[in-house]
Amino acid sequence: MRYSYSSRLVFTLVGLSILCGPSPRSQSAEPSWGQWRGPQRDGQSIGGKWPETLGDRLKMVWEVELGPSYSGPVTSGDLVFTTETVDKQFERVTAFKLETGQQVWTTKWEGAMAVPFFAASNGDWIRATPACDENNLVVAGMRDVLVCLDTKTGKEKWRVDFAKQFGDPLQAFGCVCSPVIDGDAVYIQVGGGTTKLSLADGKMIWQTLKGGDSMMTGGAFSSPIIATVTGQRQLVVATRDRLAGVSLEDGRELWSEPIESFRGMNILTPVVAGDRLFSSAHSGRSRMFNVSMNDGSVAKVDQVWDNKAQAYMSTPVVVGDHLYMHMKNERFVCMSLADGTEKWTTQPFGKYWSMVASPESGSILALAADGQLRLIAADTDAFRLLAETKVADDSWAHLAVQPVAGGAVQPAADGAGFWVMVRALDRLRIYRWQ
Repeated sequence: MRYSYSSRLVFTLVGLSILCGPSPRSQSAEPSWGQWRGPQRDGQSIGGKWPETLGDRLKMVWEVELGPSYSGPVTSGDLVFTTETVDKQFERVTAFKLETGQQVWTTKWEGAMAVPFFAASNGDWIRATPACDENNLVVAGMRDVLVCLDTKTGKEKWRVDFAKQFGDPLQAFGCVCSPVIDGDAVYIQVGGGTTKLSLADGKMIWQTLKGGDSMMTGGAFSSPIIATVTGQRQLVVATRDRLAGVSLEDGRELWSEPIESFRGMNILTPVVAGDRLFSSAHSGRSRMFNVSMNDGSVAKVDQVWDNKAQAYMSTPVVVGDHLYMHMKNERFVCMSLADGTEKWTTQPFGKYWSMVASPESGSILALAADGQLRLIAADTDAFRLLAETKVADDSWAHLAVQPVAGGAVQPAADGAGFWVMVRALDRLRIYRWQ
């Protein structure tokens, strides 16, 4: 591993964007980026207004060379955590000081696997973004091994090997689901289905929504989210072939809706806006559903609108009444949440984007797979590129953005700026944007 102070993802697969709040535990009081797609798991920035450009406003503070990974960086307090696959044999997790890059701890375990030949171009290294709170870092390895570490020391608290302990089938493409920490529980989609475990000791509480046994039906490409739908707080899940709401207490299916996709490539997980859910899949369509209670007890799902636009791997972000989505045809589109009307569509911009939106700033940061970082106006009249710069050669891991801390739980004063964390395929780069 080489470290420098020079100033110089298949599938980091897509999680969920929501407009109603997730769980209390997934909403950390700290200005941290502790899970897939940020503090509220919706790709929304916190901590004030962004700068209006990149260029000399975005400066790299430190970087460290690492083995390959598609996992996005996550933070807790003054630490940033990243994963890597080492020598095609081990999975390693390392904690660094966010401000300086000083290594605090590192730990590893055997966990590598090879993906099918037609997916080899997408790599055979760790994929899932970890989840953490103040004390626990939960990491999902490629072979459906879930490990809980102490955030401050890296000491292993517990480990669950779903294949060995429960006989769950290994997923052909490896585990890509990013876990959710909620209160005293962890939720994740593995080869055996959607699963709830105890955060204290890793004991399984329930497992539901079991998939098929084939490469095209088993496992999942999506990450769940906790949201309140029809007045009930629940786990919102996308399996290989449907959307579903699941009871947090007992895993009971509350509602579901089939989703058309090519070979089960239902990669996005839904945008949840109140009782409405948006979904789009490879070779399917963009669709908005409304979930309601029929006779006060049975959930009913109705389609509100659909659109021919096809997403692929990039979960959209919401700003105001509009949704911004990178599509399978590599174009970027702005759509009305109300009726699905396309406001504008761009030229192609590459295979994959991870995005973070700042409604307060009226802009979106988008990191493309080729390492190009773009600042885009959240404008419904026309596509407006405000600035762009190269921050990596290859990056399929999700971008992370958080305010520079001014204390234990508060962002720093105005002008202190934001940390922009880029996990390139071969390194972690930390930028300060102010």
